[in-house]
Amino acid sequence: MYAKIENNKIVKFPYSLNELRASHRDVSFGDEINDETLAHFGIVRVVQEQSPEFDYTVENRVTDVVLTDGIWKQVWNLEKLPLEVATQNIKVKRNTLLAATDWRFRSDQSPTQEWIDYCQALRDITDSKDYPYNIEWPTEPK
Repeated sequence: MYAKIENNKIVKFPYSLNELRASHRDVSFGDEINDETLAHFGIVRVVQEQSPEFDYTVENRVTDVVLTDGIWKQVWNLEKLPLEVATQNIKVKRNTLLAATDWRFRSDQSPTQEWIDYCQALRDITDSKDYPYNIEWPTEPK
């Protein structure tokens, strides 16, 4: 992975070698481009960091590139979504899980107490102490 820099600041990330070739059509680059050549064109290699696991319903991943000990590294930060967005996302997820149980409550079915408790726990999600940012989702019965 690469980034384009100017005055030791990232101006484009990610940046590809295809972009480098396209913006310098008059230059014949080989298959492998060494760091010295990259630096001449203001391109640096970026060490990738694995993206952290996150809950898309209440968080957003934001990536940045930082220079640490002479090495450009990709870093990830998690940011909470705005309250109204997180609340809506949790309700959509909860309603989807509830809708998947509807067939168990038709008149020709007899849901077990486990299923009744599961559905009630889903309905009670909005009453959680740390709602919407820290939800303990109930486990679907088998």
